[in-house]
Amino acid sequence: MPTMHDVPVNILIEEVAKELHNFNEIKPPVWTVFVKTGMHKERPPKRADWWYVRAAAVLRSVRRLGPVGVEKLRGKYGGKKNMGHKTEHVFKGSGSIIRKVLQQLESAGLIKKGEKGVHKGRIITPKGISLMDKAAVKLYKEMKTAALKKPEHKVEQKPAATAPQPEQKKPEHKAEQKPAPAATAPQPEQKRPAPAQPPKPAPAPAAQPSQ
Repeated sequence: MPTMHDVPVNILIEEVAKELHNFNEIKPPVWTVFVKTGMHKERPPKRADWWYVRAAAVLRSVRRLGPVGVEKLRGKYGGKKNMGHKTEHVFKGSGSIIRKVLQQLESAGLIKKGEKGVHKGRIITPKGISLMDKAAVKLYKEMKTAALKKPEHKVEQKPAATAPQPEQKKPEHKAEQKPAPAATAPQPEQKRPAPAQPPKPAPAPAAQPSQ
């Protein structure tokens, strides 16, 4: 049979808190509207039914840790206080709240005083065990039913890979070719006229001998 160890803690506490509404012995005091749950807290709880949630959590702790007393539970529900720029300090939870919760659970018959060796404190009764086990069985069945109704995750089939097609070459842009100028036949080089030479002087007449 499923027990409290087979379901998540948070949803188990929420379910047990709903069942504790049916007990006339468990009622939040008047001061629960504005009180903090510990010195480390900055504001009171926002939930209107936080007293029943704390009572369910304490009932689970008594079953798991019992026999247990107020001081040990104060350390469990304590925390760090924000000191601004200073180092954070750990403070215990409110002892008055835990003490009143234990008294109400004891008057409802869910816990009782007991001893185990040298340890003294509260232990859970068969009535309290039955309450928690019924809640655990109910949650376990709901979780199992939800798991069966959950649709199977279908893996998307990717289309078969096709052979890569060769890339089509884009037509090259042909530049407009300008008509080349008509080739002209090379003309022969014109010889420059030789410079005119000055005329040679005429030879002087030979002198005739005197008679």
